[in-house]
Amino acid sequence: MFRRNKSWTLLLAAVMTLSVILAGCSGSNNNPASPPASSASSESPSESPASSESASPSPEVDVSKLEPVELSLYLPGSPPKDEKKVEEKINEYLKTKINATLDIRMIDWGQYDQKMNLYVSGREVMDVIFTASWNGHATNVGKGAYLALNEGLLDQYGQGIKSVVSQTILDGAQINGKNYGVPAFKEMAEQGGILYRTDIAEELGLTERIQAVKSPADLIPILEEVKAKKPDWTPLYVKDGENLNSHYMNKFDFFGDTKLEGIVLKDGTDTAIKPGLEFPVYKEYLNIAREMFTKKLVNADAATSQLSPTDALKKGNVFMVVSPLKPGKDAEMAGSANLPGKIGQVGMTSRTTSTGETTGSMLAISSTSKNPERAMMFIDLLYTDKYLNNLINFGIEGDHFMLNGEVMSDAPGKPNYIAGAAAWMLGNQFLNYIWDTEAPDKWEQFRQFNEGSINSPALGFTFDAEPVKTQVAALKNVQSQYAPGLETGAVDPAKLDEYYNKLKQNGLDEVIAEKQRQLDAYLASK
Repeated sequence: MFRRNKSWTLLLAAVMTLSVILAGCSGSNNNPASPPASSASSESPSESPASSESASPSPEVDVSKLEPVELSLYLPGSPPKDEKKVEEKINEYLKTKINATLDIRMIDWGQYDQKMNLYVSGREVMDVIFTASWNGHATNVGKGAYLALNEGLLDQYGQGIKSVVSQTILDGAQINGKNYGVPAFKEMAEQGGILYRTDIAEELGLTERIQAVKSPADLIPILEEVKAKKPDWTPLYVKDGENLNSHYMNKFDFFGDTKLEGIVLKDGTDTAIKPGLEFPVYKEYLNIAREMFTKKLVNADAATSQLSPTDALKKGNVFMVVSPLKPGKDAEMAGSANLPGKIGQVGMTSRTTSTGETTGSMLAISSTSKNPERAMMFIDLLYTDKYLNNLINFGIEGDHFMLNGEVMSDAPGKPNYIAGAAAWMLGNQFLNYIWDTEAPDKWEQFRQFNEGSINSPALGFTFDAEPVKTQVAALKNVQSQYAPGLETGAVDPAKLDEYYNKLKQNGLDEVIAEKQRQLDAYLASK
């Protein structure tokens, strides 16, 4: 039975309100696919959804008073076909809105964290950066990588954001009372499970069995059958961070950084922080992963592969991946992997919400930016400007999709365009058009998905690593040596004790003690 409390009700208020408003407007076409000739915005203020703690949309910018600037936007993903063509169209529009042009710099998923760490350490001049709790956001904040947005920027240039994203959600993404990134407005709950090739499942007669799975162990006989009948296929693709012990599968709340030990359970009530390695579910999933690896049911390069699950499915010989789920994730992945109508999903965990979800996709402004005000104006547009939001996500109408009201379909003979393969990374997802392969009531499903979620006992808390940054750096080095092999099954779970002892020797107890101190203080303040 799902449980809810007062704090979660407050968090849901804006999500539910926005979803209902947009679902009610989804049949209209008040926001054309081409930019309006003279209107102040592609979506009028009256059509723009507002949270229960809304502010007025940002005032219209007097473009004539702004010097032209170029902004950089760093996103994970492979550059899609026609990226430069779409960028030119974006820039034509941005010049009329904020007198800026945009240089979209996409970095393959497998290299994104590493390259961004190098850029941050080298003080590379950057403007807008995709960041998230699961790729070291809190650590980068500790390094001074991002500007505090609520020290003038958000209030002055982000009123459109504040008219859409409730203060409750903004507060939930803060570190020491400051926002270093704007949360994407999307689903606010998560569920762990699998995505699989429905066409292959039907061919092998596995559909009913897959739909009935309840736990990772149930997958083993199914994957064995795939291996036997499709020997050239990878039954299950896993990698570091995308495996059975990913936080969405084992329900670990890491308080903003999934690469740093010390957790509580998202679907529990206990606020005593312990190493994840001590929880029975972690050890159970290590053993299952090892069995899968030794039976060659997963890819041999699991511990070292840099391919994202999307890119793995694109290869055409991968049957299944582990994934966080939401309504329509199967259709979204099918489009991203160029497998329309061939992906299905099965949830295997409860639905939960933690700070990791409210901070699971954000746009930050680099502390090296030469134009932070203009960067904030650009981010603000992604939350209020329907034309720009869909242009940057899906490309140009006629060239990359056809539009009927609010519903997109393929443009015959022309390529789809998915920015970074992930619309959830960029601003207000409730402004997105839907594909004709998606459920017409997609945004209503999102509302229901959020409403039924269990909230973590630490919801709203983000750990500040600064007081123990030396220990954190040491622990992450240890984690990078052991976790990828253990959690993908490439290394025998017998190595777990050695891993645990190494963590203890490198400051684990001090980090957990500091996490506990901060969490206790946060809970006391609430």
